[in-house]
This record gives sequence, structure tokens and C-alpha cells, in this order.
Amino acid sequence: MGARGPGAKPARAPRKLPLPVAPPVARGSTRADRLIAWCEGLTVTSGAHAGRPLILRPWQRGILEGLYATDAAGRRVVRTGVVSMARKGGKSGLASALALAHLVGPEAVPRGQVVSAAADRGQASIIFAELRAFALANPAIADRLIFRDFNKTAEDVVTGSTFAALSADARKAHGLSPTFAIADEVAQWRGRELLEALQTGMGAHAEALLLAISTRSPDPENPLEELIRYGDRVAAGTITDPTFRSFVWTAPLDADPWAESTWHLANPALGDFRSLDDVRAQAMQARGLPSKEAAFRAYTLNQPIAPDDRFIGPAEWDACEGDGEASGPCFAALDLASGAADLTAFACYWPETGKLRVVGFIPEAQLERKMQEDRAPYREWQARGLIVPIPGRAIDRAWLVGWLAAELDGLDLAAVAHDRWGLNDLLQVMDREGVSLPMKPHGQGFKDMSPSINALETAVLQRHLAHGGNPLLRWAVANAVVDMDPAGSRKLSKARARGRIDPLIAAVMAVGFASREPAAPTYEGVGWLLA
Repeated sequence: MGARGPGAKPARAPRKLPLPVAPPVARGSTRADRLIAWCEGLTVTSGAHAGRPLILRPWQRGILEGLYATDAAGRRVVRTGVVSMARKGGKSGLASALALAHLVGPEAVPRGQVVSAAADRGQASIIFAELRAFALANPAIADRLIFRDFNKTAEDVVTGSTFAALSADARKAHGLSPTFAIADEVAQWRGRELLEALQTGMGAHAEALLLAISTRSPDPENPLEELIRYGDRVAAGTITDPTFRSFVWTAPLDADPWAESTWHLANPALGDFRSLDDVRAQAMQARGLPSKEAAFRAYTLNQPIAPDDRFIGPAEWDACEGDGEASGPCFAALDLASGAADLTAFACYWPETGKLRVVGFIPEAQLERKMQEDRAPYREWQARGLIVPIPGRAIDRAWLVGWLAAELDGLDLAAVAHDRWGLNDLLQVMDREGVSLPMKPHGQGFKDMSPSINALETAVLQRHLAHGGNPLLRWAVANAVVDMDPAGSRKLSKARARGRIDPLIAAVMAVGFASREPAAPTYEGVGWLLA
């Protein structure tokens, strides 16, 4: 078999290699016992137990004993399994160990096809990364596998079996004949075409297994929720189907979400490798922030509800209306409007005192029209110094950078965050005008915005934010809507917002940057610099 791709091993003839050492298994043990023993010969590669042998907990053993039960002839009966629990419960790690067992271990068959499918390529690659880490920690396994990282595949040179990570593109699944398939985070899949393609492709094998792992979905028509309902009927005996098993840990909707006993219903690993202190911290934040409560219920309690798109509630926000002193390092941020006459916002945050100052900019000739369009009292806010009119009918960037340089002159300025998009254009304007500011890129996607949103919310909860009751900023907070990705990361959505949120975006960037960046060298006296 030839190897292709960067870092691939040279082609070689298949040869027999020993499987990893596993704890001894007594004679007469079941198929599940042999699989459990093999899995416990693997090594944990991350987290608090990294470097230790994988020890399956009783609830994990129960899953394997149910999935790998056999009939009188020794054949595995179950063809479809569902495992649903809260996030960080070890679903991916267990599924990865099983995928490796079907690739090179006791469940491997000649020229088998093992696949992991998910809503997107990033999610699908999680199983690949875990499987690869397990394999590389065991020389006997690593020596017989060829990994191709560029397309997230692996090949066993002994049996000819393969592993592939698939994104939720059903066309890629047609033509496959999986012997073991993982449907990862099915609650995030759009439609059931991919699931059906995997199920029908497995029909050629007598002991193929499809394993769906996921937190729950708020959509009752989602494929996962249909599988869970079917599993409930099988468990209740209203349907007889020995080929289907489900294992679901979820908190009832009417349970007290703040009781630790409720948390255990959705987290079988809580207090073990799932940190109880982390869940306590999440619960504390969720009780005070509307945007956190629904996410806590959805991802930590595994309840079938939609994560709330609200941002910080008015009571929590108004509790931070005090003012602070502008002292210590200052972190600033600029949210420059994409439209020629739209609202631009600028924020300054002093983390030592929590002081947050936010102002907006609108072209003077457009103020009246923008007041009508945005239904906002811009003239009133202008009188209070919260809206700064820019001369003319459009945003004059040269004028704006001059205003910024004068405003920031003399401050202990650590950084000025700005969206990566358009930053080079702004730097060119600054260069022409002879202005130098410590500009830093800050993305607007989930990767950068989620930790910054968390930082602002934490400052609000800890009452370490002093926004002075700024009505422009409060208006933006009331308009805010958050989007959430499958991993629970969040960003502010301009498309779904109830109104302008530019002042809030600037504030989030400034506070977020301060939370994760060390103070830069002081830029005292920054301003108009002679070119």
C-alpha cells in the first residue's frame, strides 16, 4: 500500500505487529470485557490524567457492555447507539478509543472503514486528533498506522482498514461502506441526509455500528431528538428493537438548575474528570446573566432548549453605573463603520479602576437622517459629549485619526484594538497624517470575540466595570444579540441586533484586550508626530 501526503510513511508490505498490552482478561469473558481490557491498555494524553492508563468508569463500562452485547452465536447485536450528556463529559475520548479499536484493535476487520462525521470539518477532526494521540502514545499501534494530517485520514498497514473524518456533506458519505461510524454532535447537523447515507452504507456488514454522540437539540425534529425518543420507546418496551441502545444523561426541564444534585443528572463524570468547581463557577455566572443561563441549561445540564441570544440584563448592567478614575494603563478599541455615514464607536478602558468610556461618531450632515433611521436621540447624546460629529457627509478617516491622537495624548496607552478587516487601510491613513498609535488586530469572529465577551460579563458580575451610566452604551447593550457556535463560543451579531451595537462592540474589544494582554510600553505624549 502506498502512502500519500506530507509526513506519510513509506510504502511497505503488511506485517503482523502486536497489539498494545492490555490487562489480563479471564477466560470466558465477554466481547465487551475484551474490548474494555484493550481500551484500558491505552494511555490518556491530555488533561489532569495525562500519562496515565485509560481507566473506564463504571458508567462508561455500562455503555460498552450495552453496545457490544452478543447473541448466542457471539455476534454483536446492536447496530445503532446513542450517547448524550453534557459537554466535557468524555464523549469524544470514549468514541475515539472505540474508533481505534475498530481500526486496529479487537473490533478491527480486514479492509474496514471507520469514519467520524460532524457538522463541519473542525468538529469532525476532533475525533481524528484524539484517535491519533491515543495511537502515538503506544508504539505498537503507531508503527502500523499511516496518518495523513492534511485530509484527516489514517490507514492500518496490517488489515488495510482506514479512518476518515468527514464534514456534514452527504455526498462524501455516498459510496462508503462503514464498519464503524461516529456521528459527532448530531444536534448541530442540518437535516438527516448524512445520517441516512451512513446508515444505508453500513448495510453490507453484519456487525456494523453507528454511534451518535451529542448534547441535545432544542429542535424536536432534529435527528438526535428523534433517536432519543425512539430509544425511550425501546427502553420502555413499547417497541422491540434489540439493535438499538441509547444512553442519555439529561436534567429534567422542571429540575432546579442551581442544585448540585441536578448537575449530576447530566454529568456522569462530575467530580471526577469533569471539574465540579468549573460547573459551580458557570452556575454562578448563569444566575446573574440571561445570556449565560440558557447556555448553562443547554450545554451543562444537557436540556433540549435553545441557548438564549440575550446579552447582559438591565439590572446587572445598571449596577455598574458608577464612575471611576482614568488611571493606570489604558486599553482602547475602535469599531470603524463599514458604511460611509454609519455610526463609528471608540472605547477606552482602565482595568485598574474599571472605568469605561465610550463615544460615537456620525458625520454632521447625516445626524438628523440617522436619528430617524436608528430611532436614537443622537442630538441629545451629542450635547452630553457622547456623540462626536464628524465634519461633512461621510466619515473622514484623516479627521478621525487626528481626533484619536489628540484624545489619547498623555495617556498610559497599552493598545488600540481594531477589526483585522480594514486595519491596513487605517494604518495607511495614520501614516499619511503622521500619527502613530499602538494598533492591535482584534477579530470579530467566535475565536476572538467569545473570550472578550466573557471578560466584559465577568467585569459586570464582579462589579469591576464603571460605565458612568452612559446612555449611548446602555442603548447598544439593550440592542445586542449573541450568536453561538456548536462549541458554545459567542460573538455579537450585527445582522440580528435590534439596533446599533457599535458602542458595545468597541467596549467588548477594549475590555477583552485588557483581560488577556500584558500592558504594553507606555505611549505617553503620543499624538501628532512629525513625519
